[in-house]
Amino acid sequence: MNITITPSHLKGVITPPPSKSQAHRLLISAALAQGESVISNVALSQDIAATVRCLEELGAHIRIDGSTATVRGMAAGPMSPLRRMALPHLDCGESGSTLRFLIPVALAVRGGGVFTGRGRLMERPLAPYARLFRERGISWEESGCVLTVSGLLTPGDYPLPGDVSSQFFTGLLFALPLLAGNSRIVLTSPLESEDYVTLTRQAMEAAGILVPGWEVPGGQRYQPMRQTVEADWSQAAFWYAAQTLGSDLVIAGLNPFSTQPDARVAGLCQQLAGGQPDLAIDVSQCPDLFPALALMAATRPGLTTRIGGGTRLRIKESDRIAAVTDMLTRLGLPVEEFPDGIRVTGARIFAGGVELDCHNDHRIAMTAAVAATRCENPITLQGAECVNKSYPSFWEEYEALGGRIVRR
Repeated sequence: MNITITPSHLKGVITPPPSKSQAHRLLISAALAQGESVISNVALSQDIAATVRCLEELGAHIRIDGSTATVRGMAAGPMSPLRRMALPHLDCGESGSTLRFLIPVALAVRGGGVFTGRGRLMERPLAPYARLFRERGISWEESGCVLTVSGLLTPGDYPLPGDVSSQFFTGLLFALPLLAGNSRIVLTSPLESEDYVTLTRQAMEAAGILVPGWEVPGGQRYQPMRQTVEADWSQAAFWYAAQTLGSDLVIAGLNPFSTQPDARVAGLCQQLAGGQPDLAIDVSQCPDLFPALALMAATRPGLTTRIGGGTRLRIKESDRIAAVTDMLTRLGLPVEEFPDGIRVTGARIFAGGVELDCHNDHRIAMTAAVAATRCENPITLQGAECVNKSYPSFWEEYEALGGRIVRR
């Protein structure tokens, strides 16, 4: 779907959708439990639908009624009869979280699985898992867009680098407590996006699983629970950007004490508004904020901002650094691109009057939509339907706030 946006300021009250990061983790914890769990305030974006689909294939039963998910868990454990079944076929869509979280889980509860994906998903790095599991005698076969893993996940030490993705740590944290013996996750380099691991621990603790530090006691059982998913600070970032660009928005429903990594956006907004020249921002702990922060930096007239620490952004749904550079350059801003980020000099207004490729990346599409509010002329977005990956109602809410769009 292509859309043309006529510049207009947005006005009103907006509540961001439920946290995708938290929903993934709560649903997985509930699916591993014995008994029925209820997870409230769940939005069935494409990524969450992928996790639900895969958890059902693994052995859970999940009923979605409006925004409530009722989960009858698979009673996962080292002696689970599920291990005697054929390998499950797990379609992860374009969800990196689904894929990386569930590879160890599938090994623990089913002896492996056949994983498929779309878009750039199967191109995204899996080498830390491949090395770990092959060293432990687990079969790891990649053929085109299909990954087949099979074998016995055993207790022991699991060394992992911390500078690729925290998702590898989350996957192991979910799986290792289900093994008969104790295990240990060993960091071989400092952990980036550490707060995402905190979210994982919180979801596991809600299901009665305790992991002190990186020592993982085995023989544990997930317990049913009732939890509510918080509003998503990642998606709130785009509405914060709209405020920065001049829209009159009230952002409601957020937990100010949230441990979501992207809750940092509130403080970073204030930092960007402070008028400091040659400002430097490190996004290594909150990489998903990069597009929205880059746009906010682009509105600091005559001031330069360097946003770095985002090397992993090259391997998201798009090469997100290149995609942001392309967008801002087309809007008439001077941008210098680096391996881990950009340097941008801001302007009071953007020219617009251009077509922008969303690069099949939901965060690029939403950033471009907000950028349109600062343009002199309309802009056209190609592939705007990609917002369905994380925020299916985005365009409807954008219009309800006064955004003027034409779908083509």
